[in-house]
Amino acid sequence: MITINHARRIMAGVFGAALLAAALPASAQEISPSHLAAARSALAAVEITDQFDAILPAAAQALKAEMIQKDPNLEHLIVQTVDEKTLELAKRRADLETEAANVYARTFSEEELNQIASFYKSPAGVKLLQQGGNVTREVMQSAEIWQRGIARDLAQDVAESFEAAAPRPAAADAATAAPASGEAPAQPAQ
Repeated sequence: MITINHARRIMAGVFGAALLAAALPASAQEISPSHLAAARSALAAVEITDQFDAILPAAAQALKAEMIQKDPNLEHLIVQTVDEKTLELAKRRADLETEAANVYARTFSEEELNQIASFYKSPAGVKLLQQGGNVTREVMQSAEIWQRGIARDLAQDVAESFEAAAPRPAAADAATAAPASGEAPAQPAQ
């Protein structure tokens, strides 16, 4: 299961790679069928595009709600029409897979893609996909606790160092201190 933050980091990498690949000369972008197949295998193993399966159904649901709110009398027709058009558009999901595979193929060599696919299909890779979000959350919580502790300790250490190193104004202390005899403190000369 991919968390939202994990998905954002992955997508940032995918889109960053897409921008980089777009800047390459056209001749450098030629991708062999076996390289593209390796990219598709790596994508499937990493499950990177699975998170996008909900986009079309969510858009359809939002459109239905909006249209029904505007004209509740046509609810049946709205639902039927939106569902039909949603199914027609579902075949375009393959376009995303193709584009993502091209991005991966331009970013990684065929050998690297085969290694990525092998790892994510291994028990350790499967576990990383399943538990990665939880582990990342726990690491982030640990980092926040560590950050607060280190900031506290830094402030305390600096305060102690300043206190030890900062000279105390002796003249001001003597001028305001009361004499032992109980007399009023001496006033500084003006």
